[in-house]
Amino acid sequence: MEAAVQKNECYTVEIKAMASEGNGVGKINGMTVFVPLTAPGDLALVRIVKVHRTYCYGKLEELLRPSADRVPSDCSVFSRCGGCVYRHIRYSAELAIKELTVQDAFERLGKIETQHLPIIGSKRVDEYRNKAQYPVGTGQNGALCTGFYASRSHRIVPCEACRLQAPEFEMLKQAVLAYADEYSIPAYDESTGKGVLRHICIRHAEQTGEWMVVLVVTQGRLPGLDKLAERLTELVSGTASLIVNQNRERTNVILGKECRTAFGKPQITDILCGNQIAISPLSFYQVNRDQAEVLYGLAKAFAQLTGKETLIDLYCGTGTIGLSMADRVKRLIGVEAVPQAVEDAKKNAVRNGINNAEFLCADAAEATRSLRERKITPDVVVVDPPRKGCGDTVLCDIAAMAPERIVMISCNPATAARDCARLRELGYIVRKVQAVDMFPRTAHVECVVLLSYK
Repeated sequence: MEAAVQKNECYTVEIKAMASEGNGVGKINGMTVFVPLTAPGDLALVRIVKVHRTYCYGKLEELLRPSADRVPSDCSVFSRCGGCVYRHIRYSAELAIKELTVQDAFERLGKIETQHLPIIGSKRVDEYRNKAQYPVGTGQNGALCTGFYASRSHRIVPCEACRLQAPEFEMLKQAVLAYADEYSIPAYDESTGKGVLRHICIRHAEQTGEWMVVLVVTQGRLPGLDKLAERLTELVSGTASLIVNQNRERTNVILGKECRTAFGKPQITDILCGNQIAISPLSFYQVNRDQAEVLYGLAKAFAQLTGKETLIDLYCGTGTIGLSMADRVKRLIGVEAVPQAVEDAKKNAVRNGINNAEFLCADAAEATRSLRERKITPDVVVVDPPRKGCGDTVLCDIAAMAPERIVMISCNPATAARDCARLRELGYIVRKVQAVDMFPRTAHVECVVLLSYK
């Protein structure tokens, strides 16, 4: 009989694979163990920190034999920050792990055998993010501090040079901290609900060079904003917007609903897939712009458009995906539940002279039923759902409209595989799956799926 795995005991473990969240996977006495900061090929001394019935979690105590894929970490807070999980291995090894993650989701979870195309990696592994959201707290010395949350917590890990972001992010952030210190603006305290400055959010439109700085605060009026705007524009050329976002709620949601433009414009503008896209503080916009063009171009190729199709874009956000395909369809209908996003989508269409698009404000289930009642029969449906996936009602309504092709973009291979398995029951075949790395060094991976009617 195999011995039980004991908490706080150390075991020698060979890491054989990686889990989707970035933990190494090994076996101890037949039980699966997950170990952060390890890599396939490692032989490690592991201390057990949590034991469940069929699996356990361990902590790397000592690396006995390193994997051939290991490289020295180039970030001082890598093991403490909750962002990157793959800074200790080669990018080629990271891509192989992510490709296998997508394939495993479809084959093991979805029971779907299909064509898996090689993963498309990002040309930029560092400095690819165009957005940063920094929580603000009070350090041990009483001064304001900011950085990123540790994994699975709201404990701030100070960070002064995130490699995923351009240096200008840090320059703008430090200027805001200096401003808050000068005007004695206290950090917000989640435990008491007191304080003022909650987050510093920064967005960059790479193609136009415009920058937006957003102060998330508990009160709408702040002193010295003109002086802050002057400092920001002197520091970083292209600073075009300073926004005060008010969030008084006792919540972990970062942004509130109220925005006031303290300097410059309420929106900045970027160019994506040839279209001008307005970005406001509340807009969703892919954080890796260059790779977003790759992702959307792939989805457009999968859609096999000829210019005669009616295309429905579900979960369309501000319309970026559908608008990138508008030049190859007869009619585009976008669907989104967030009113502000729908208004932005409409403005983006007008801004780019696209007159064959309409956008509906409704959740996906409500919209698909409404479109069926209007007897609109799409040739192609594009879906880009949240991490939880589409849901059975939406999938059934999509199938009832009987599009020839469905193109699914997903940030969660597990829910994508589940939804594709359901669509298979509803008469669709998964033709091919393509993994795309949008977020190098993190555990996240996107995939694009082509389904066609049997």
